[in-house]
Amino acid sequence: MAIKVRDYEVRLTRNKEERKQVRQLRYAVFCEEEGAYATEEQKNLREEYDAYDRFAEYMAVFHKDKIVGTYRIIDRNDAEKMGGFYTETEFNISKIKKSNGNIAEMSRACVDREYRENGLVMRLLWAGLGEYVVKRKIAILFGVPSWVGKNPAESAQAISYLYYNHLSPLHLRATVLSENFADDVNPKMSQMNILPRAFVDEEIAKKQMTPLIKGYLRLGATFGRGVFVDKDFGSYDIFVMVQTKNIDKTYQKHFAGSENAFDKFDIKNGPLHTLTRVLMSPATGAIKVVRSFFDFLLREDAADAEFVQDAPSEEDKE
Repeated sequence: MAIKVRDYEVRLTRNKEERKQVRQLRYAVFCEEEGAYATEEQKNLREEYDAYDRFAEYMAVFHKDKIVGTYRIIDRNDAEKMGGFYTETEFNISKIKKSNGNIAEMSRACVDREYRENGLVMRLLWAGLGEYVVKRKIAILFGVPSWVGKNPAESAQAISYLYYNHLSPLHLRATVLSENFADDVNPKMSQMNILPRAFVDEEIAKKQMTPLIKGYLRLGATFGRGVFVDKDFGSYDIFVMVQTKNIDKTYQKHFAGSENAFDKFDIKNGPLHTLTRVLMSPATGAIKVVRSFFDFLLREDAADAEFVQDAPSEEDKE
């Protein structure tokens, strides 16, 4: 299903040309802006990609036929075709892979420089991701959000805060593969408890977080143990995980102090409560509940939203 708000639209890409636009946007953001390593071939094509793009799907926000925001998504079936997830080059996720149900990796999230002040683009990406979760019955979403730079100490407050307050449960906890660091990167840089707990200031920590990481935190995400320093990409990454069946309970307990805080509210007033209800609803009633979720997420733009069933795809993944 595509979601349209005025001259914006979010959906999965459908053909080679759209997939090319996604990789070009990633090149502009990651390589030109942030200084990530690019091969000569990538420089000539002005596209950012790796081996995991072959079978991945791209969620994209379009504005007047231009792609202005994107996520790369790889589910369990696609990962099996590639021999694993991209995340597995940085973190051990064996516990998650043993879990029942479908799982999906979110990566390479970015927004065109000219659209970053427009909150609608990021909200549309979240809405598209929510529809994907429902359609594919995703039990666990995960990925490796990052900060630009090569020294995790620059985000010591944020990283230490996540370590002391939001680690994933042991039975699902991912752990960093510091042995995969570049030879000249000290493995000790993988530690998350950079500061003692007493020195961590929540307000400063939140300011150090990227908008994407703060967004995950609001969803009730938990985080793996360790920081991966990606020298080639010019970033340091952490592992994030969202259990979709627990989103509403985690969110309510963290922000409202009770797992049942939203029970008294109408379904459309609680976006995360709504999303979980969608996952448990019969297919015949799912569309109505999905729209309630989108109405909240899109806020003042909801009145202009249109929900369009997917057109036949001509996509041919490289």
